[in-house]
Amino acid sequence: MKLFDELKWRGLINDVSSPELEEKLNNGNMTFYIGTDPTGDSLHIGHFSSFLISKRLKDAGHNPILLVGGATGLIGDPKPNTERPMITKEEAKHNFECLKKQAEDIFGFEVVNNFDWCKDINFIDFLRDYGKYFNINYMLNKDIVRRRLDTGITYTEFSYMIIQALDFLHLFQTRNCTLQVAGQDQWGNITAGIELIRKKTGKEAYAFTMPLLTKADGTKFGKSEGNAIWLDKNKTSSYELYQFLINVEDEKVIDYLKFLTFLSVDEILELEKSNKEEPHLRKAHKALAREVVTFLHGKEEMESAEKISEVLFKGNIKELNAKQIEEGLSKVPSFTLNDEMNIVDLLVDFKIVSSKREAREFIKNNAISINGEKINDENLIIDKNQAIENKYIVIRRGKKNYYLIKMG
Repeated sequence: MKLFDELKWRGLINDVSSPELEEKLNNGNMTFYIGTDPTGDSLHIGHFSSFLISKRLKDAGHNPILLVGGATGLIGDPKPNTERPMITKEEAKHNFECLKKQAEDIFGFEVVNNFDWCKDINFIDFLRDYGKYFNINYMLNKDIVRRRLDTGITYTEFSYMIIQALDFLHLFQTRNCTLQVAGQDQWGNITAGIELIRKKTGKEAYAFTMPLLTKADGTKFGKSEGNAIWLDKNKTSSYELYQFLINVEDEKVIDYLKFLTFLSVDEILELEKSNKEEPHLRKAHKALAREVVTFLHGKEEMESAEKISEVLFKGNIKELNAKQIEEGLSKVPSFTLNDEMNIVDLLVDFKIVSSKREAREFIKNNAISINGEKINDENLIIDKNQAIENKYIVIRRGKKNYYLIKMG
């Protein structure tokens, strides 16, 4: 299967600027760029689905450039319903450095900053050298602008399209970059760049967009939606990423395997068959979690995340070390214990149960475990001697309710 056909099969092509692009993609050796603005200090899972296209094209013989927009990030790409909050130049610079390191570490490709070529353009030159090539009616007809006309759009946001077009022109002229790749919501900005290149140089540039990574209800994965899954493991741990992936909706897991992994067509088709015929085995979900966590954080992190998941499911807490407990139980209720305490009093004081009577019933029925071991002694004293690595005691009530006791 040729590159273009595989990208289509994976669902990674939404819009194409020219029929010629299919052959050019299949033949290799195009320099292309894909970008993001430094509105945060980490990439998230939505970026990952887009940036993976860089590796797919690189493996097929193309030359990638990753652009982190230090200039466009100060302007703000128009959102569908409101203006983005402005960030300071200091924030943009800090975020650029974070994203640059992250992108280089994950993908190993060159990262550029459009602030480098935009910072010295004065307003008069901007209007004369670039603004004169943009017809207002043409800009108003772009979806990215048109969708904001009813609620209002500022001149700053309106100018974003010109700056992104300027980026494409600059890379076209200085790096022989003839292709831009982006999410489907950037189509208007991309075609503006193609038009600017044609008008300024008389030459042809190309572009294609990818569908955005969405949940079954059509909503995006991104920080503005409040459900960001970060690629930085200090913001979203390997275990949290693993859990997110292994619990994705059944109807979306095959799409995510196509978008987010390098599994072959045959491997994905086999997992699709399993997902339909034996969904209880969750082979597709496990493959998705394994592939993505390994790619982003490495095999050791993936194996640790897998172990935490298995241990928490079975309750064998003593098999985990303190770091794994921190990862696996970061979202459960936690309390600090400064001195020894009777188990019944502890359960009541930390609101793990509602009363001493209920505490005794849970203990009597073997429904309370300490670090994975069921207890049946209501006179048990809890102290630092039971803490794993002198840091944590894990209480489990029933099968699913975990509580983390931190030693003071």
